[in-house]
Amino acid sequence: MNAANPAVHPPSAAQLPVPGHGPLGPRGMAAVLVALFVLVVLVPVLNLAVPADSALHLSASTVALAGKIMCYMMVALAMNLIWGYTGILSLGHGLFFALGGYAMGMYLMRSIGREGVYQSDLPDFMVFLDWKELPWYWSFTEHFWYAALLAVLVPGVLALVFGFFAFRSRIKGVYFSIITQALTLAAMLLFFRNETGFGGNNGFTDFKRILGFSITAPETRATLFAISGAVLIAMLLFVRWLTGSKFGRILTAIRDAEPRVMFCGYQPLYYKLTVWTISAVMCGIAGALYVPQVGIINPGEMSPANSIEIAVWVALGGRATLLGPLFGAGIVNGAKSWFTQAFPDMWLFFLGALFIVATLWLPNGVVGLWQQLRSKWQANKEDAA
Repeated sequence: MNAANPAVHPPSAAQLPVPGHGPLGPRGMAAVLVALFVLVVLVPVLNLAVPADSALHLSASTVALAGKIMCYMMVALAMNLIWGYTGILSLGHGLFFALGGYAMGMYLMRSIGREGVYQSDLPDFMVFLDWKELPWYWSFTEHFWYAALLAVLVPGVLALVFGFFAFRSRIKGVYFSIITQALTLAAMLLFFRNETGFGGNNGFTDFKRILGFSITAPETRATLFAISGAVLIAMLLFVRWLTGSKFGRILTAIRDAEPRVMFCGYQPLYYKLTVWTISAVMCGIAGALYVPQVGIINPGEMSPANSIEIAVWVALGGRATLLGPLFGAGIVNGAKSWFTQAFPDMWLFFLGALFIVATLWLPNGVVGLWQQLRSKWQANKEDAA
């Protein structure tokens, strides 16, 4: 690797952009409204109201895939908030995503009622393992509001406790990444055990309904897609506001020069702990929206490989950019979906090649490449003038 060529090295903290978001303005507000209309109104209409033989019809599988990718985009936004803007690389965000999914999965399993294989009030896997009653931590999970609360609180509290001890001990850099990876691996091994009461290796599946509506009905799937789109836009606006505020500028300063921030009288612990907890909560919400659309949740979602892939989405799209993580998650998961169908035996090689190209020739991600091309085009235009 040639040290004189900066294109082959990932961007350092000093090379990352500094957020300076102002008010949205008319054009920005128009873009938000158009995106909201497309995700909340247009796509469901094309799926439900347009005949299946029409060229404008969107199939149920397309809507389900797009809804799943939007949940991944939320996770990428959360990762970018902690890594791109604060400089803390987490390799355990898949854990927070899975915990939110398990919280919603518990409600969906309780909603099956006696329509399971064993026609029992207990979930099928508990009957199979000869459980006699629900564990205490399954209490109230038959209520949707309680499951939604768990999807926020469980990842948030875990992140708060873990982050407090980690940041107070000033663990950073690769050591923090390794610890987060160990955390998600330990949780995965725990959830694989049958006696924990979370379905073991198989996890939760065979969902029937949500809020009384059939979970497989086209109307329900279109509604879940629309809700995911609205939540994604809300998270995008929240991240834009947060990173453009004074709090966000302090996060960027911590990323670039944490000792100087301490010298100026700020305590990085509280800022890092706050943004770390917010990021975990965003992942939990994404997981709660993901499970009813995919129809399954198991410990595989906690695998360290999934958390590493989340970091790849952000790196490919562009760290410390607002839309970069969305592009990265969309490109990787869209390519994965297409490659697994077109080249089932070769898709891993294509995916690996994509990551290598991004590392070697796109150090600032897809958004960074676009900004470079745009700057070059403007410079050529000015020279011509």
